[in-house]
Amino acid sequence: MTTIPLSLYVHLPWCVRKCPYCDFNSYTAGDSAPKERYLKALVADIAAEATHANGRELVSVFMGGGTPSLFTPHEITLLLDAVGEHFSLAADIEITMEANPGTVECGDPDGYRRAGVNRLSIGAQSFSQESLALLGRIHSVDDIARSMQEANAAGFDSINLDLMYGLPRQGVDEALADIESALELQPQHLSWYQLTLESNTVFHVRPPDGLPDEERLADIQDHGQAMLKERGFDQYEVSAWSRDGQRCRHNLNYWSFGDYLAVGAGAHGKLTDADGVHRYVKPANPLSYMQAIESQESSPLPAPLSESELLFEFMLNALRLSEGFDEALFEERTGLPAERLADAAKAALEGGLIDRPGAAHWRPTALGRRFLNDLQAEFLPDQARLSA
Repeated sequence: MTTIPLSLYVHLPWCVRKCPYCDFNSYTAGDSAPKERYLKALVADIAAEATHANGRELVSVFMGGGTPSLFTPHEITLLLDAVGEHFSLAADIEITMEANPGTVECGDPDGYRRAGVNRLSIGAQSFSQESLALLGRIHSVDDIARSMQEANAAGFDSINLDLMYGLPRQGVDEALADIESALELQPQHLSWYQLTLESNTVFHVRPPDGLPDEERLADIQDHGQAMLKERGFDQYEVSAWSRDGQRCRHNLNYWSFGDYLAVGAGAHGKLTDADGVHRYVKPANPLSYMQAIESQESSPLPAPLSESELLFEFMLNALRLSEGFDEALFEERTGLPAERLADAAKAALEGGLIDRPGAAHWRPTALGRRFLNDLQAEFLPDQARLSA
């Protein structure tokens, strides 16, 4: 299984302010975020994680958060220099960094480009000032356009905009206006995803007034998808839309059950070796994470996933892909025979949630994409399905 692509995720956990909908492992920075100490821990962690590569080159690096653009270009350079020192890099490696619009949160796009970042993901979320305020965002609509202009001027030719729908008091017209405003800025990629009330968030405890009902959400989704297709964007994943050649390779590696190494507080990794497929996670609290790295604590990889866990986790990811997947990919990434997949998929096939457009190819149907959670649940291990 040494041909499985390998990526690297680096987590930078601080934000200016925690948004009420956010369930990511992020913390308010304030004036006392120990950035220098954290960077040293990241560099040491990068060196340690490189031992898992076993000669495989990195196809992508993704710096997420938090708000990575709170770190300076010099600090990002230190991180990427460490990656280059300890890893072999693909000639066309994709290096993404998340950034938020605004003077405080967007940093210096030109400096990030010179540091080695070649793909920028900007968290716009909405082009309605009212919606931005309801979402707890601190940037303005004008900040989004300014950030895009600065990114273009810096030479970025691969830029993603994050955009949410299903916002409080939002109807179809308002959602389409958000898409129109985003497309006017000519991003190469759009992540268009629904606001969900995740547990452990302020919105989960105190939901905002005026959230769209299921019928309105379906209308927004249908009209938004039609608009994006008409404007030349290809939906290659549930929430991911791109122009030709601009798909996010890092996320595609997740969804196709590739391997990825984890660096930073709360970062999750997946590694395939001779024993099987392992999942692992770093301590979530930044202080606990730094202490673990500084004490050179090394934990053995957890036991490999069982066959039923492997099948479910592969399908959990691969069913997000609009084009589906080939059985050869399933066999390569899980080590399981295709017959195991066919047996598990019988109920979903009979229910019209999944189909086989080719003898060795599987993909979700339109119905399966609409009810993706139900489709994915068909592949839960028996014990987990009973609990659910």
